[in-house]
Amino acid sequence: MEQKTMSIELREKNGKGVARKLRAQDVVPGVVYGKGIEPVSVKVAAKDLAATIAGEGGLNSLITLSGGGSLNGNIVIVADMQRNPLKGDILHVDFHRISLDEKVKVHVPVVMVGTAAGVKEGGMLDVVTYSLDVECLPTAIPEAINVDVTNLAIGHSIHVSELVLPAGIKVLNDPETPIVSIHGKAKEEAPAAE
Repeated sequence: MEQKTMSIELREKNGKGVARKLRAQDVVPGVVYGKGIEPVSVKVAAKDLAATIAGEGGLNSLITLSGGGSLNGNIVIVADMQRNPLKGDILHVDFHRISLDEKVKVHVPVVMVGTAAGVKEGGMLDVVTYSLDVECLPTAIPEAINVDVTNLAIGHSIHVSELVLPAGIKVLNDPETPIVSIHGKAKEEAPAAE
């Protein structure tokens, strides 16, 4: 996983009013927490945060902090992010400080690969699970978990237990959780009586 660098500043004042003023200046309030440290209030430029989580890695990007006093050089991942439901603007971000040699738990998107045989026969592809919870070392976090549906026939499903994963990645979801299914053909309407 590619490591990215992002500049942050410490935030001395907290509260809704302060957060509102920061957002008006295109600055996102946030907090950094993790094992062995007290939570620290920070702020980051909205455009820097958006650029850091865009593209490869997304929310699971490994971010090296620049600035922020004692936080300088710490590696974090985005643990939680609140967005404005109407505009999509980032309202608040939580960063989790991590160690590269300790496993982390993250959400990873599921991506369907190929065209299912059952779809070619007229069936419907039903994606049930869009992301999975995985545990692995930070440097082994996959961008996505690819699920090959090429051989999936009508009436069949792929479950978590059937996934082929890279070494060192453990899925935390129930092994019987369905990922994707192919449902049968829609019933054809009978011709109208003359």
